[in-house]
Amino acid sequence: MSINNNQLASIVDRIEALESDKAEIANDIKDVYAEAKANGYDVKILRKVVALRRQDAAKRSEEQTLVELYMNALGQLADTPLGRAAIEREFD
Repeated sequence: MSINNNQLASIVDRIEALESDKAEIANDIKDVYAEAKANGYDVKILRKVVALRRQDAAKRSEEQTLVELYMNALGQLADTPLGRAAIEREFD
């Protein structure tokens, strides 16, 4: 395999520039979360909201359904409308 030194150097330079940009963006995101926390928002919940919004709506709905199914199976939803409906359905 022959190596084109100029091409390789160009690729490495571009990767390094992008890595630097990525680090700057990560710091900017960290600053926004710090601002949110200073304004009283729960950063952990904000991260979840951002992750959920990034997800496809169908995938998000499927995941929510599975979480509710598992929680119900563990008896963790008995105090919610969904849990009460499931209990009533089970005993009908």
